[in-house]
Amino acid sequence: MSLTVTNSLTGEREPFDPQDPDSVLLYYCGLTVSDDAHLGHARSWVHVDVMHRWLSHLGYSVRHVENFTDVNEKIVARIGTEDLGETEEAVALHYISSVIEDMRGLNLKRADVYPRVSEHIPEILELIQELIDRGYAYESNGSVYFDVTEFPAYGELSGQRPGEMEAQGPDDEIAEKRHPQDFALWKAGPVTSEDIAEHRPADAPEAPEAAGQTWESPWGDGRPGWHIECSAMSMTHLEESIDVHVGGQDLVFPHHENEIAQSEAATGEPFATYWLHVSLLETEGEKMSTSLQNFFTVKNALEEFGVNPVRMFLLSTSYRRRQTYSQETIDEALERWDRLERAYGRAESAADSPEAYATATDGEFREAIDAARADFEAAMNDDFNTREAIAALLEIAGAVNTHVDAHETYDYVGLKRAIDAFDEFGGEVLGFVFGDEPAGGEVEIATDLIEVLLDVRETEREAGNFETADKIRDRLAALGVEVQDTDDGPTFRL
Repeated sequence: MSLTVTNSLTGEREPFDPQDPDSVLLYYCGLTVSDDAHLGHARSWVHVDVMHRWLSHLGYSVRHVENFTDVNEKIVARIGTEDLGETEEAVALHYISSVIEDMRGLNLKRADVYPRVSEHIPEILELIQELIDRGYAYESNGSVYFDVTEFPAYGELSGQRPGEMEAQGPDDEIAEKRHPQDFALWKAGPVTSEDIAEHRPADAPEAPEAAGQTWESPWGDGRPGWHIECSAMSMTHLEESIDVHVGGQDLVFPHHENEIAQSEAATGEPFATYWLHVSLLETEGEKMSTSLQNFFTVKNALEEFGVNPVRMFLLSTSYRRRQTYSQETIDEALERWDRLERAYGRAESAADSPEAYATATDGEFREAIDAARADFEAAMNDDFNTREAIAALLEIAGAVNTHVDAHETYDYVGLKRAIDAFDEFGGEVLGFVFGDEPAGGEVEIATDLIEVLLDVRETEREAGNFETADKIRDRLAALGVEVQDTDDGPTFRL
């Protein structure tokens, strides 16, 4: 089965066929660095990471570019707050450092380059001038706007048409445009006090009159518009036409719609063949976002749960489906990771034990591993369906447990196949980190003692002594040992 993807541009499931049969050009719309990253951002990051990993697994050389938007009114609004610095650049650098730390904490593969808007002003100015020369853009009072009526395909991604759209931009900007739906490529002057006040924290000192860095241009000092930035960075570090453009679902309009218009108007070539959009992460029925103050930061999530459970949670829903953050969904992810980790540990322990024999053969075990491998590959080729891919890994975990529980001598070859599948699919593709707990010494002794206590608890439960069993569980909880009862027996995590 070959890879198929759901293309937002056509609304169809399509076979994946890059321009170069050996390589893939992938651009992801990165973060505006005005605050700490939260799990909503991490959802997109992790899914793009797995797309990159699976494409590499299929044999493609992936050129992956992900930008930092370090020029934005939201960043300017944070100047002088919380000791973040007194310039737009200082605030941006603070949060870029924070984002990179989160990316490494989530075990993301590095992109080929992380371009910043501030270092691509010459390319942005050149692209804007090209659009003016081709008749797609015009200057007005020192700003430059894209004329959407000059681009017949405008609206194909979002399904909207210029005559039916709401105006883009504030009232004073609309007044100087030819059409209310035209969008800014270059904005005259610094960020206005009104824009700063709109995004400034409520408890921050009084906002400055106007602020933010400006650059010289043929139309006067000013700042780039949001949309033109991604087009310029993508074309600079990839090509004029790329294979895959990924972003959050909330960016379809106007950001990605405008990217297509300005890019294709400038080059006459398709900007991206496949547009893939990651659906939103919700909490209590609303999109998780900084503006709504309903977010859980990546740092807090990693500190509380660890990288593997966080990745398990984010990948437990395929990228095109909305996901809910709740205690229940987090608990499910913790339980799934615990099952996977314990099965991996059992497979390693059994394979490394003297009871593992080269001549021992468990046909059903080996067939289960092979079937699960095929299920995993089919899931990932089915539009990167990580939910079903995880289910396939759990099939391998179940097969390991069944084999070890049912035999006194182990099928070494079968166990090796299981371990290799965990490492290849769970590690290299889904980005889990197996075997990250320290081994030997006190940790092994503690684990053995906990398992003995769990055996005693199970004996008490089977005898109907539930009060005693509950006391054992409570005492373990007080010592930092979380016990979970599953169909395969009790499990625990420290």
